[in-house]
Amino acid sequence: MILDFIIAIFTTRYLKKSLQTRVLLPVWDKIFTIIFFTSIALLALSIFFKPAAPVLKWVAHVPLLFLLYVLYVKEEFRTARSYMLAIFPYVLISIAADVIKLFYTRFGNYIDTAIFFSLVWLVAMLIINRRQQKALLKEKLKTKEEEEQNRIMAKRKAELEVQVAERTAEIMFQKEELQEALNELRATQTQLIHSEKMASLGELTAGIAHEIQNPLNFVNNFSEVNKELIEELRIKNEKLKIDDNEVNELLDDIEQNLEKINHHGKRADAIVKGMLQHSRSSSGVKEPTDINALADEYLRLAYHGLRAKDNSFNATMKTDFDETLSADEAGIGNINIVPQDIGRVILNLITNAFYAVSEKSKMKNENLPDSNRDGQAGYEPTVTVSTALIPPLGGRGPKIEIKVADNGGGIPQKVLDKIFQPFFTTKPTGQGTGLGLSLSYDIVKAHGGEIKMETKEGEGSEFIIQLPAV
Repeated sequence: MILDFIIAIFTTRYLKKSLQTRVLLPVWDKIFTIIFFTSIALLALSIFFKPAAPVLKWVAHVPLLFLLYVLYVKEEFRTARSYMLAIFPYVLISIAADVIKLFYTRFGNYIDTAIFFSLVWLVAMLIINRRQQKALLKEKLKTKEEEEQNRIMAKRKAELEVQVAERTAEIMFQKEELQEALNELRATQTQLIHSEKMASLGELTAGIAHEIQNPLNFVNNFSEVNKELIEELRIKNEKLKIDDNEVNELLDDIEQNLEKINHHGKRADAIVKGMLQHSRSSSGVKEPTDINALADEYLRLAYHGLRAKDNSFNATMKTDFDETLSADEAGIGNINIVPQDIGRVILNLITNAFYAVSEKSKMKNENLPDSNRDGQAGYEPTVTVSTALIPPLGGRGPKIEIKVADNGGGIPQKVLDKIFQPFFTTKPTGQGTGLGLSLSYDIVKAHGGEIKMETKEGEGSEFIIQLPAV
């Protein structure tokens, strides 16, 4: 009986400690506490109050039976079921011994031996269980250490990955900077080579042009002098009253030839001047320029210049300027260019555009009745000048785009490859030197930009200039 109370006290104490009922199972912690103190009270009562021994003998089995039931039935106590196997033989033998002693007293020695072996079993199981718990605890500690090490390694790995990502990003940024610097260096090298070639070509062209200029001046001057001499000869004949048709016809032929010599001489002079202008290296310095204002200024200048030469010329001017390119707007603002050179390019393109729409307008009028020849019947000559900001693309910086478009007759596809070659022109003989587009091409290239053309025969042409924005 006393042993039953001691085992019940020990069992409740063990379960509370091993299962941590105070934290994990507060309700069962209270029940185990009640059983613990009740068992202590009953133990003291059985020791100091002998008359209650017969009743307490049976009461002593209740706590152990309850604990066995709880360990077997409740799922939350499955980790402590090994302890149930330890105390079960003793509880079973203890109850059986008390029942047997009610009827038979001669089996007392056997019962005591059975109780002794159940206690030995209890102690052995407790020792084994204790070792298992220590091994389990050791394994848990080892697992916990491994988890902690894994956590530290994972944290370190994450830190290393972040460092690697940062270093990779830094290297990529440096690579992009180096690539950009390389591209700029290549572009600068290309410009220098182009500038050197053009300088050499310019010097050669200038030398040739100067050499041609002197004899050409003599041709033009002597053709005019000969024309004056022919007039004097006519006057002399009139004074001498010489009327010879053959002589007059010869004089007329000579005068016509001199006029042709003078006409082609002046055209050759214009070509030579164009060559000199083409070969002239620009000494201008790049300066911040409002590209919208520049384009608008040269559009008006070209239009009024053509109107001064031909009063019958009319055309519609349209503009579509990107306001972010103006200095007073939030955007790129002024860009660094040589305004005189780029202005010359824009003026040349706009003049060509006005010429194209003028020629198409004349062709339209030739096919109309006299009453409808106003230049506008069914066709409105239009020249459009626009600017736009092209955002950075493919590692390249932003660009400024200038477009000059017309709805003239367009350019035949077969001559597109020659359009920027020196001395090539689509104008009739005597109306163009063929140096305007070539000069424009060189100026744009010298600014690190590019010029290209899109055309559709019979519908018009569009020249596109792209310049670095910075």
